[in-house]
Amino acid sequence: MAGSTVTKRSARQSTGGADTTVLVVDDEADIRELLELSLVRMGLTVESAGSVTEAKEWLQKRTFDLCLTDMRLPDGDGLDLVRHIGERCRDLPVAVITAYGSMDNAVSALKAGAFDYLTKPLSLDQLRTLVNSALSLPRRDEPGVKRMLLGASPAIEQVRSIVDRLARSQAPVYITGESGSGKELAARLIHEKGARRDKPFVPVNCGAIPENLMESEFFGYRKGAFTGAESDREGFFHAANGGTLFLDEVADLPLAMQVKLLRAIQEKLVRKVGAATEDPVDVRIICATHQTLASLVEAERFRQDLYYRLAVIELRMPPLRECREDIPVLARAILERLARSGGYGAPSLSESALEALKRYDFPGNARELENILERAVALAPSEDIRIDDLQLAPPAYVVGEARAVGSQNAQNSRATPETSNAKWPLEEYLARIEREAIVEALDRTRFNRTAAAKLLGITFRALRYRMERLGIR
Repeated sequence: MAGSTVTKRSARQSTGGADTTVLVVDDEADIRELLELSLVRMGLTVESAGSVTEAKEWLQKRTFDLCLTDMRLPDGDGLDLVRHIGERCRDLPVAVITAYGSMDNAVSALKAGAFDYLTKPLSLDQLRTLVNSALSLPRRDEPGVKRMLLGASPAIEQVRSIVDRLARSQAPVYITGESGSGKELAARLIHEKGARRDKPFVPVNCGAIPENLMESEFFGYRKGAFTGAESDREGFFHAANGGTLFLDEVADLPLAMQVKLLRAIQEKLVRKVGAATEDPVDVRIICATHQTLASLVEAERFRQDLYYRLAVIELRMPPLRECREDIPVLARAILERLARSGGYGAPSLSESALEALKRYDFPGNARELENILERAVALAPSEDIRIDDLQLAPPAYVVGEARAVGSQNAQNSRATPETSNAKWPLEEYLARIEREAIVEALDRTRFNRTAAAKLLGITFRALRYRMERLGIR
């Protein structure tokens, strides 16, 4: 029933010497009582209200460290309060309480800016975990982490702002962007700026794990579960417990593994291979891919239900060609880092070399810029890097255009062998041959990279590395 009486229970926090106060908003007296008693036992001060209006009155009176609100209230809903807090109390984490199975409400709350959610009937263990995580959030005026996104372009400034907001949430994040655009860096920043910063960050390249090993790698196994299982082993979920699990190239997961991953995320339980019982896990999921998951869902190559659980909030990492004004800053930082690691003075870029970099499209993005500069430092005859030292690659091949490009190149080769088919510089000549072989293999296998790698006689990982290095998309 709706309640207009505001109640208060208080206790001193065991450490710190000052009260840490939680605002509980629920119109059911028994739920308020349960939450109050649980939070008081944790050494917290509790104020409670039975409506959105009362909650807003409390927010005007004093400062809180956490707000817990029900979704359904007599004069509004929890989303109204989430938005109100986001606009006026930006440092206050707010978690919503939803009915069992109401995942749509939970997702809506996370998108509106909620820190996390709880489902009824309430689990006291999950409540304590949520509260401890929320109270561990750094305040916005605390010193930042050492890792950072360099640049001052509008695109990078927007990414920085979104990363800061995502760090103050537990919502799953889906990071999109081309290869080499900094997706893992963004994931690490979200982790390091958030409440889980003191817990593990476990990155997993989903495309590099053989399909027959995926379940044991993700969930672990018991001794004797299969031939070669000589002892118990923890999986990625166990390793990331309390922290963040970063699933890079998540689009490469086979459908069978997608089903198991979905259940682990929804139930927060994992079962080791060969085990009879499940283990509870508390991980935040951040995933990334250079592919478009929505398109893969339409093509029935990625489960729609898993997509909606992973892509609660999307973060797009801009390609380097959209941030050309940041190239000088990035180049200087890379050269200084290379100099520190090599124990020599930082080389400088000539004006012509810098202008060439600013005009270049960087199909491999920041990773390609780093490779170009590392090669230039190693091969340049002096500390002044000139345009010839950069050895910038020709425009990248797009696989869908491979036949037309190859045909045109063949005509050009016959017409002007001294330029198009030149064997110098040697590195460009070899790169051209390698690129054409890979493009042809991909074209023959209809862009099946596993089959293309087999055709080329190299490993799948080697093919991916070469494609990134050569700018093949």
